Order: sequence, then structure tokens, then C-alpha cells
Amino acid sequence: MRAAANRVFTERALEYWTPERTRQLNGDRNLPLLPHLAPVLLRTMGLLNKDASLPPRRMRKYRQINHMILMLQPALTELCSRNPVVRILDAGCGRSYLTMLLAWWFAEHERHPVSIVGVDRSAAMVQECQIRAERAELEGLRFEASQLDALELADHPHAVISLHACDTATDDAIVLGVQAEAEFIAVAPCCQAELARRWEALPSGAFEPMQAVPHFRRKVAATTTDVFRVLLLKANGYDAGAVEFIDSNHTAKNTLIRAVQQGVEDPAATAQYQRLVEATGGVGIGLADRLR
Repeated sequence: MRAAANRVFTERALEYWTPERTRQLNGDRNLPLLPHLAPVLLRTMGLLNKDASLPPRRMRKYRQINHMILMLQPALTELCSRNPVVRILDAGCGRSYLTMLLAWWFAEHERHPVSIVGVDRSAAMVQECQIRAERAELEGLRFEASQLDALELADHPHAVISLHACDTATDDAIVLGVQAEAEFIAVAPCCQAELARRWEALPSGAFEPMQAVPHFRRKVAATTTDVFRVLLLKANGYDAGAVEFIDSNHTAKNTLIRAVQQGVEDPAATAQYQRLVEATGGVGIGLADRLR
């Protein structure tokens, strides 16, 4: 029944998304995820209407997920070249947009076996994700309800990805990835508060003008936290950096930290982290102790 319904919707999408409509949607952009190529996936994500059209209010999410896969694609393709089956952990998968997108990408573009585990602490969310994945007929994908620090996996993941995990949940994903010796780690931090709290408790001094204004304290602390994370990943043997992965017109939470395992720790990055901690009030982040 489900397969038949998906075939009917796919035919409807192929008829609706003429070359002209596709050009109107994407302009000159060469996007990997097109409505006529992934109609069932996009419908399951709630992005396409019953007639296969894309409502204007869902346009932003459509462009976000396309940009997201473009940012991850080089590393994913590299993983395929080294591993017969690529194992991916989506840490804090939420509504599983990324988890399903990755399953579709490996099946349709990489054409390479993949095993993806989406983890979320909410059992209700996990159940919803499982239903959605079955509806989209995605293979190589399963979900678990667990806290990240309590997660037990039979095999270490080759990649750990976490998008918009709040505050130190991003650090949970980084710790999990480093301890599992994941070849690729990608995190998009959200709602960072740990360092801002620590700065707020500092005694008065040269740092006080920034400390005293909550808006400045939160903004500067968020950026500094991400710099700390990059340095700590480098110190633990990763080639790490950060990019804007979603246009700031769509969301302010648009930093993507990408890290590829190099296998050689970087003492210079450790020294840089310590100097930056001293220059910004003398307190760092808990991630440093967890990775030590």
C-alpha cells in the first residue's frame, strides 16, 4: 500500500515539476535535491503539498537542506572511498531531517552502503522518526532513544554529525566522535550558554565592559566557544575549521564546524587554546577537560 502510494506521488511530481517550474524554483543554482528527484522524501519531510508543489513558506527549509548536503558531500564521498559500509551517527537527530537526507543521498547519489543511527533523548521523537523513515521507504537507517553519554554502539561510527544541539549537547557529540575516533565530525552549535555563565561570575577587571552587558556577553561567548571547539579538535588530531553553512538571512545559528581526522595531535593548538583562555577572562569550557 505504501509503495503504491509513493509511486503515485512520484508520478505526480514528475508531471508537476517541468523544467520550467524547476528553473523558476532554483534559478541558476545547481542543487542536488530536486523535487522531481526526491518527491517522496520531501513530502515525508512536510515540504511538498499533495499536488507535489512546494509552498513558499517551506522554501527556506528546502534551500537549507540543499546547502547542508553540499557542505557535507566532499567528506561523505571521501568516507565511501575508504569504507565498504559507511557508519554515521546523527547525534540529537530531532525530527530527523538530516538523518533521512543522508539515507537518501547515499542511496541515490553515492550509491554506497550506509548504516545511519539517529539518536535523540525523546522516545516520542524517535518513534515519530521511525514512522517517517518507513513512510519514505529509506534503508540503512534506524533510530535510538538515548542520552549521548549513555549511548552504546556495536561499531564505532565513521562520522558523527550533530546539527543545532543546544549548549553543551554539541560538546557531547564532539566527545563521542573523538572517543570513537570518527574520521569525520560535523557540528552546528546552538544556544551556547556555558561560557557566558562562567564569564558572568568573573570578578571585575579589564573584561568587565563586555561581561556587564548580557547581549555582548552571550554573543562574544558563543563565538569564542566555537573557536575553543576548533582548537580542541585540532589538539586531538583533527584538521578542523568553521564555515557558514546556512545564510544568515535564514538563521543566526549558521556556523558549521567540520573536522577530519588526521591522527596526529597538535600541541600548538593546545597552546593556542590556553592563551585564548587567559586572554578572555581565564576560564575555558568543560570540553577541554572531557577531551584531556
